[in-house]
Amino acid sequence: MNRTAEERQREIVLAARRDGSVDVTALATELGVAKETVRRDLRVLEDHGLLRRTHGGAYPVESAGFETTLAFRATSHVPEKRRVAAAAAELLGDAETVFVDEGYTPQLIAEALPRDRPLTVVTASLPVAGALAEAEHVSVLLLGGRVRRGTLATVDHWTTKMLSGFVIDLAFIGANGISREHGLTTPDPAVSEVKTQAIRAARRVVFAGVHTKFGAVSFCRFAEVGTLETIVTSTLLPAAEAHRYSLLGPQVIRV
Repeated sequence: MNRTAEERQREIVLAARRDGSVDVTALATELGVAKETVRRDLRVLEDHGLLRRTHGGAYPVESAGFETTLAFRATSHVPEKRRVAAAAAELLGDAETVFVDEGYTPQLIAEALPRDRPLTVVTASLPVAGALAEAEHVSVLLLGGRVRRGTLATVDHWTTKMLSGFVIDLAFIGANGISREHGLTTPDPAVSEVKTQAIRAARRVVFAGVHTKFGAVSFCRFAEVGTLETIVTSTLLPAAEAHRYSLLGPQVIRV
């Protein structure tokens, strides 16, 4: 069957969203076209903000219409996420109250927090609350609201109203994308509101994320890069690129 370029590209996006990534060689075979045709399709899809190209393939960009689930995030870039989370948790300093965002990397940060000192953790994430609920010295405040199915986190006005009453020493924030031009972004306006309020409530803000988040842009902007005290990522983000982010204000730590 001869597909139009548009049909081919639609199939490529669906495959990337279903499988988490696509491979040029496999797509060429599957679609019955030359690898160069697939590469051209991937360039078009990247220009449209639907995919990010990698060496030999591409992966989907999260958008207003598509967001990966927590279950999927728990299977991708896991060793990198663990390193980043451990380094982020070390930035706790003398903070006594901490906001931990929704998402898999923040969940790993929660698990890496010290258990031998008094700490109050505020979170909208059910998995984060669950991970810390039995820690003897940790007091967990779970923000109320509507629970989002994919990420198991609360959102909407109940969540933001509760957050607005706090002054928090340190917020560990995640994002679906971070770029120098568009700042920190996320697909869902309701999630964006919670993140905005958490940043407003916090004295210090740390963003922790794997290298694939950088340069990605999603639907709702909730912070500028300059709002952050620190960015924690891995050495897979090139040093030159890390330096460009540091010129906007935050310290950038690569692990």
